[in-house]
Amino acid sequence: MIDLLFTDEHLMLREMVREFAANEVEPLAAELDHEARFPSEIIEKMAELGLMGIPIPEKYGGAGMDFVAYITAVYELGKVCASTAITMAAHTSLGTTPILLAGSEEQKEKYLPRLASGDIIGAFGLTEPEAGSDAGATKTTAVLDGDEWIINGGKIFTTNAGVAGVITVTAKAIIDGKEKGIGAFIIEAENPGLSIAPLEKKMGWKASDTRQIFFEDLRIPKENLLGKPADGFKTFLKTLTGGRISVGALSVGTAEGAYEAALKYSIEREAFGKPIHRFQSVGFKLADIATEIEASKLLVYNAAHKYNSGEDVTKEAAMAKLFASETAMRSATEAIQIFGGYGYIKEYPVERYFRDAKVLTIGEGTSEIQKIIISREITKKFLDNLPES
Repeated sequence: MIDLLFTDEHLMLREMVREFAANEVEPLAAELDHEARFPSEIIEKMAELGLMGIPIPEKYGGAGMDFVAYITAVYELGKVCASTAITMAAHTSLGTTPILLAGSEEQKEKYLPRLASGDIIGAFGLTEPEAGSDAGATKTTAVLDGDEWIINGGKIFTTNAGVAGVITVTAKAIIDGKEKGIGAFIIEAENPGLSIAPLEKKMGWKASDTRQIFFEDLRIPKENLLGKPADGFKTFLKTLTGGRISVGALSVGTAEGAYEAALKYSIEREAFGKPIHRFQSVGFKLADIATEIEASKLLVYNAAHKYNSGEDVTKEAAMAKLFASETAMRSATEAIQIFGGYGYIKEYPVERYFRDAKVLTIGEGTSEIQKIIISREITKKFLDNLPES
């Protein structure tokens, strides 16, 4: 069914990424996880293949492909290494997209070619200690001082922060002592006002670079504001919509990776004189996981296809992210159960899939936040369609 959405170009990209994932990423995945080591060598090869700029227009040095192509690459990488997949996803959906959406032509020409080529990595700073699900409660400020913005505050859980060349962040824009809304700003990593904390010690995504960042009287040129001061939060909400679809794709990949490992093991492992997949208790687990993965895939690609068409996919993105991330968690949990005691041992990959899956239900908006969004959207549609009294 999904292949109906694919052009020959999509199919060629999928095969290339699938082959790259199998030959270059999968052999290193366990080692990268164990050492909590950023996959620099893999990212360099991905950049050479053009994978760091898949949806970026050719005029800015990207591949000029669509969103379906991009999430397909995330999905294929996610099957073997979530850390590698989220590195590319955060760079593309979060670090690069705000500039593509709201940047001036000068900003696009300055930053997008380097981001698209992988010459520099992009990061995205939104979450703060007191502004997580309530991202509008940001405390970081940007005060206009002549031809410069002075930024003070900080962000947490910033993916790619330690390896980024450019970080886009939100801050309260203050002009002449008055708040003008939450703006989006471009910060270059070598700025002396930027401090980057040590790596967070995470349960999963251990090869992904996640850190806290701080701004202390950080000065950037006035023109590093993306759009108007009050437009920043809207830009980031649009960015998060696309990001949720990409996390949905990563979730499907994670779910499928765990499922395929469990399926293979269930065929090879025997108990009571027969392969364990022939026991209904195991066969039903596999059937449930396979069904949920297929449903997740359809939700994700439906959202991506509509996103390509320029439609408002707030609801579809939330549904895709919610269902796919919860499916990833269930798939990894059941995979461990099918492996039995071996599933709890690092020699086998399913314990890594389990650790990597949990954060999918938290990042880019928790499952609870996705339900709030879906509820709001379906209620709004119902009320809008009510006949006038």
